[in-house]
Amino acid sequence: MSLTLRLAVPEDLPELRTLMNASIGELLRPFLTPDAVAASFDIMGLDSQLVADGTYFVVEDDGALAGCGGWSRRATLFGGDHSTGRDAALLDPARDAARVRAMYTHPDHVRKGVGRLILEACEAAAAGEGFIRCELAGTLAGEPLYRACGYREIERFTAPTSRGVEVPLVRMGKALAGAVSR
Repeated sequence: MSLTLRLAVPEDLPELRTLMNASIGELLRPFLTPDAVAASFDIMGLDSQLVADGTYFVVEDDGALAGCGGWSRRATLFGGDHSTGRDAALLDPARDAARVRAMYTHPDHVRKGVGRLILEACEAAAAGEGFIRCELAGTLAGEPLYRACGYREIERFTAPTSRGVEVPLVRMGKALAGAVSR
């Protein structure tokens, strides 16, 4: 296994969508009902703003796309391009927490360190821009990883979908070590 990390580029978008769909469709099944897994596609997916902002990472395992995820200096906590309630307002690092966003691991690459590698890169980049905290909206499938990486629960909530199904999420946060003061 040889994991490599790089920033995503616009040419990655089609392959990223495929990876995200596989991740949502398979990795949420042990945690949600079939209706809730299907409804998850309404609120999760690709946020191309992260790629445009240069804050979205791709992990490859011997050249195969193994995972992706990023962070944001924008107010949106979760959701893809198609999701409602997005907010592109810039956050204030002195007051706001950076957002860890759109974390997905391909089902063939779970438990190989992909998520940890992405989280470390996100946290380092956010700290480098002066953020002292990160927050995220995790799925029930992702919660164990986030806990293992030092994130703590802030609140549990459900996200409504167009299918009338509420998808459970957990808002989590973490103080960043090595944050640069501005």
